[in-house]
Amino acid sequence: MITDPEGTVLALFAAFCRIGACIMIMPGFSTARVPLQIRLFIAVAVSMAILPVMWTDIYPQVTGKGHTYIYFIATETVVGAVIGLIARYYVLGLQFAGTAMTMLIGFTPPPTADVLEDTAENQLTSMISFAGLMILFMLDFHHAILEAIVQSYRVMPLGVGFDPQSVLITLTNALEQTFMIMLRLASPFVIYGLLFNVAIGMVNKLAPQIPIYFISQPYLIMGGMFLLYLGIAAMLRLFADGFGPVMQGG
Repeated sequence: MITDPEGTVLALFAAFCRIGACIMIMPGFSTARVPLQIRLFIAVAVSMAILPVMWTDIYPQVTGKGHTYIYFIATETVVGAVIGLIARYYVLGLQFAGTAMTMLIGFTPPPTADVLEDTAENQLTSMISFAGLMILFMLDFHHAILEAIVQSYRVMPLGVGFDPQSVLITLTNALEQTFMIMLRLASPFVIYGLLFNVAIGMVNKLAPQIPIYFISQPYLIMGGMFLLYLGIAAMLRLFADGFGPVMQGG
């Protein structure tokens, strides 16, 4: 039996603000292919599941607070959005690496509809992004995010206040780790594109009367596709292994 219905509803809504903001931004659940009602139901269900676990951390902070509860709502929403942004930055980093790889291997056809979003995207970049997100779902990355939300109540407890400096440091560290991981994934294609274009440029200087650029373009794409065929498994494995440290570091 619930002895304090009003306090229970306030505690549930406070948990919903942090969890709902995270689900609103986190990859996979925030895509255009997931209806808004599904996202709302998932956020409510997860909030109701986490509230009993974090009852002693949430309920005492929301009872009898009066107008300060509005401040709690704002801070909880921002904290949840920061947790979701860390995971979203990581997936966007793979999309950025995929775009760089397609440019380096010369595979630049007209963009088509993206698998996840409503925007147009290169086919190879869309495939890499979708494969990386599918790998994360297969490895239950959302469990790691939910664990990060639970742990955040101890790192950034309810009622303490919002610290912009620590939030900016967290996002900066996440971006730094994401950039280094994605640079490691795309490094073979960076080296391949650089060496191939330097070699073609030298050949073009030796024989300027030959349209060497148009002749070399199919070979550039063929070599890049073969390199992707050899390294796609290792690339996705490194991408999946790097998600946990980025979330823990954030």
